This record gives sequence, structure tokens and C-alpha cells, in this order.
Amino acid sequence: MLVFYPLMLVSIFMRRRPLARAAVVGGAAYYAGSRHAQGQEREADQEARLQELEAQQYASQQQAAPPPAAAGGQDGIEQLKQLAQLHEQGVLTDAEFEIQKTKILQSM
Repeated sequence: MLVFYPLMLVSIFMRRRPLARAAVVGGAAYYAGSRHAQGQEREADQEARLQELEAQQYASQQQAAPPPAAAGGQDGIEQLKQLAQLHEQGVLTDAEFEIQKTKILQSM
């Protein structure tokens, strides 16, 4: 029995080495997969927040937009007066005022 004892130890360690290697590889793969899933979840949350902010900005821009210009002499003059008041109050920037004024004058 003493002669076979070292061979038995070698055969036991030889059998365990592939199992240990498989356990390490499997553990590393599990860790990498879970990290990847966490990253995807984080990206999805960030994308949802960005879409929500864009929707809020779009809604606020739609509320702040001046009414469209209507055709007609008296209506055009009234619209120019309202536009001038909005510009004086600071609701419209100079560029926005000029654009809307041009549209109203072209429709007259």
C-alpha cells in the first residue's frame, strides 16, 4: 500500500484541478455577467430620466410659444401690439420678437 499512496495523491489532485479551474472560470463569468446586467440597468434608468427631462422641456416650450399669426389688417396690428408687450415684459427675446414680427407682417 505504501507504494501506491503517492500515486493516489497525485490522481486525487489531478482530478480536483479541473474542477477548481471550472469553479474559478464559472465564478468569473457570473461576476462579469452580473456587472454587465447592472450596467445595462443603470443605462436604462439614465435613458428614462433623459426622456422625462426632454418631455418636460418640450412641454414648457409649447406653453411659452406665442399664438400663431392670423391674417387681416386689424388682427395683425393687435398681434403686433401683443407681441411688443411680450417683448417689453421680457417673455420674448429679441430674436424671437423679430421672427414673430416678420411672420405677422408677411401675413398682412
